[in-house]
Amino acid sequence: MRSQWLAQVQEDIIAPDRPICDPHHHLWEHDKNPYLLPHLLADTNSGHNIVSTVFVECGSMYRADGPKGMRPVGETEFVNGTAAMTASGGYGPIRVCAGIVSFADLMLGTDVGPVLDEHMRYADRFRGIRHAASWDAAEKVLNAHTHPIENILLDETFRTGFAELGKRGLSFDAWLFHPQIPQLTDLAKAFPDTTIIFDHFGGPLGIGPYAGHADEIFAQWCIDAAELAKCSNVYPKLGGIIMPINGFGWHKRDTPATSDEIVAATGRYHLKAIELFGPERCMFESNFPVDKASCSYAVLWNAFKKIAADFSSDDQDLLFHDTACKAYRLTT
Repeated sequence: MRSQWLAQVQEDIIAPDRPICDPHHHLWEHDKNPYLLPHLLADTNSGHNIVSTVFVECGSMYRADGPKGMRPVGETEFVNGTAAMTASGGYGPIRVCAGIVSFADLMLGTDVGPVLDEHMRYADRFRGIRHAASWDAAEKVLNAHTHPIENILLDETFRTGFAELGKRGLSFDAWLFHPQIPQLTDLAKAFPDTTIIFDHFGGPLGIGPYAGHADEIFAQWCIDAAELAKCSNVYPKLGGIIMPINGFGWHKRDTPATSDEIVAATGRYHLKAIELFGPERCMFESNFPVDKASCSYAVLWNAFKKIAADFSSDDQDLLFHDTACKAYRLTT
């Protein structure tokens, strides 16, 4: 079982009292891989001081009936119920899903407005949407579950829908692949008053035609990320980079990754992002359970704490908690 595989690597928890807001996780009911509140709590209670979390859309519990565009509101209803459970205090001090990022199809143009209003009506915790844009022509690269068209971030209809976010003070989580970063920069410049959260470093790929080119991909990423960093409305999430698509291959091993291995393989992305954007715009994220393919929750946050070890206590407060709360307008 996966839990037994993960349990092979045990580490002492670094700085167990440091408050953490985990700004990126999912909840789903998959037959072979369920990840619901008990599973999340088992991870968040593994030693680190997780005080709050943000849920990010994953196609869970859409409504079975009604207009197609409105069906994703079911995910907000489902997650808001989960949030209410922990807000009762019955599960300890943690506030799971203190912020909710759901899906609304921005390709509806102005018609997405009523969908956003419906999300907001069902949950005060609703903060924005993610319309995954990750697309690549390579056969071995799996494009986003939202089935985006090529160049969706530049599409006029998409941008008409995107404009509806700003009218409501809602944020946009951007999930894309690294060749698309310049398109996100163009979008961020076009909508400077809309908060954009840059998920998973922009998805640097390490499979298919991208395998074996890590150094040149990182070099180009540095150039593209530097341009994106000029947009003050963009907040990068530091994490989500040990998925199978990133090419490190830990999911295929007999043993999961250690925190030292994660630092050695990915630390340059984290440190460069912090250099470019500043701690006041950067936030560590778990991307669980997706990144659980490579390591345990406890090991992952140990890796982040090792990466941040040379930063001041104030900067670490930002990286582990305060920036996420600012970006998602949380109080805990």
